[in-house]
Amino acid sequence: MLQQAVKEMFDHHELTSQPMYRPEVQKVIDQHHLKYVLAQFVDIHGAAKTKSVPISGLKAIEKDGVGFAGFAISGMGMQPHGPDFMVKGDLSTLTPVPWQPGYGRVVCEGYVNGKPHPYDSRYVLRQQVERLSAQGWTLNTGLEPEFSLFRRSEDGKLKMVDDSDNLDKPCYDYKGLSRSREFLERLTEALIPVGFDIYQIDHEDANGQFEINYTYADAMKSADMFTFFRMAAGEIANDLGMICSFMPKPDPKRAGNGMHFHLSIGSDECSNLFHDASDPSGMGLSKMAYHFIAGLLEHGPALCAFCAPTVNSYKRLVVGRSLSGATWAPAFIAYGGNNRSAMVRIPYGRIELRLPDAGCNPYLVSAAIIAAGLDGIERELMPPTACNENLYSLGLEEIAARGIQTLPQSLKEAIDALKADPLFAQKMGSEIVNEFIEQKSMEWVEYCRHVSDWEIQRYTEFF
Repeated sequence: MLQQAVKEMFDHHELTSQPMYRPEVQKVIDQHHLKYVLAQFVDIHGAAKTKSVPISGLKAIEKDGVGFAGFAISGMGMQPHGPDFMVKGDLSTLTPVPWQPGYGRVVCEGYVNGKPHPYDSRYVLRQQVERLSAQGWTLNTGLEPEFSLFRRSEDGKLKMVDDSDNLDKPCYDYKGLSRSREFLERLTEALIPVGFDIYQIDHEDANGQFEINYTYADAMKSADMFTFFRMAAGEIANDLGMICSFMPKPDPKRAGNGMHFHLSIGSDECSNLFHDASDPSGMGLSKMAYHFIAGLLEHGPALCAFCAPTVNSYKRLVVGRSLSGATWAPAFIAYGGNNRSAMVRIPYGRIELRLPDAGCNPYLVSAAIIAAGLDGIERELMPPTACNENLYSLGLEEIAARGIQTLPQSLKEAIDALKADPLFAQKMGSEIVNEFIEQKSMEWVEYCRHVSDWEIQRYTEFF
């Protein structure tokens, strides 16, 4: 009798302890045999942070949240004696992690004392998305991440994965693409099953540099996808003994790793409110699009701080050229038709912002784009005349004579511009903007105090 009672109690516990999820969530769990779930968010730099949660605790991610020591995470504005930083996620974002069998991911946002945390990047973007939603609009973004493949030599230094990838103009080179195909194929085949509509892969303009393109989505989903993209690329490269780097400028003589943002705004009535076939300029843009562009240009120097957020970023945004003939990165605050030397390029009927690099936080960049673009729309700003010539070929005096500003040429200049432009603190929240300024100001100070190999070689016996 005792044994039967124990068995019945155990059976009851087994039945009642099995979590019951929505059918679409349970389908993902069953189909991919998930045992653990990564509750994933990002820090102020856009780096993925996680805790691993056994599948039995999945409901807690959505209901109560997963706790972290906030002071241990960059840019959360917390102290060691403060409350826990809790992250909660919508289980509809549950996807498998294909390169990590048995694991899933849920995209999360931060809460403190039960309230959304104003230092959480995804929450900051959500607020900007809601500003658009109030107008019945959705910002769609198509991101183009560029990255470099390296491995470490025996002495620990970085070197290219493929030593034969050494052309002066390597862009679209068949051999360069073919000889790195194992990584590219594994990355592509990991991303397609979780919703990435990948439509092309190419060798870019620097040796060992590649780009994988996938279909656009709304701004929030795009930021989630890019975060997952970096997670996948880093781990798959590590499995192959490689390093996949999103560093903006790994080689001072070659093109850097950008991440161009293709932008359009849609509504229930119109998929692209930026498009107007009657545009007399021939660029296919609506008045709304011109206002949006004007907002981006108006706030370009401050926007640069979010789009190019590292010391290294400003080795990419240089006035000059690379060995291949062009840096492909903007140096001037201008826009033009199919002009890849300008900060804003106009692929017919939409906008391409060429300023961001692959080391940015996609949530903060997207939020800042909305803030700047909406300011242009609300104030009905108009951009200057489009510039449709090669800005790389013009001298600085000629650039200035045309009234074209140069983008910040250092992280300090960009941070100073952000301090001087009140829009972003007003619209994105003073908490995260001030924290971003403080973090990046310290990064600049640390850089200035660092004694580099160049200095040692130049000055040790110079005097």
